[in-house]
Amino acid sequence: MVDTYVQSIVDADVKLGAAVWSPTPDVSFIEPRGTERGWEQISAVFYGKTMGETFTKRTLRVVGEVNIQVYGNAAVVEFNWDFVAVLRNNGQTIHTTGRESQVYVNLPNQGWRLVHVHYSGPPIGAPGQGF
Repeated sequence: MVDTYVQSIVDADVKLGAAVWSPTPDVSFIEPRGTERGWEQISAVFYGKTMGETFTKRTLRVVGEVNIQVYGNAAVVEFNWDFVAVLRNNGQTIHTTGRESQVYVNLPNQGWRLVHVHYSGPPIGAPGQGF
């Protein structure tokens, strides 16, 4: 599922994202530019606006190991990522790194579906920062 999720971001592909996400209004996506609630908002704002309209090219890769903890019909996934993209408005390349946690639920007749994402930048390690 993480590989499909990553590819959906790289391609800014709502249809591929729909294969990973639960298509319900109770899912959520917390990212530095805001919080999207419900698949419709996630697909329109994050996939459409942020990934599709903002960038002409995207490269997202998982860095290191993916940590998966399964709790019955729920699972928490954590990983670090590296993102490089080209801005549509000026052709500038941006490079960011960060970390992400995801919550999946094994739904009847649907299988494992993503219901929550929270991502942020890398940890702040200097004394007095991050509080």
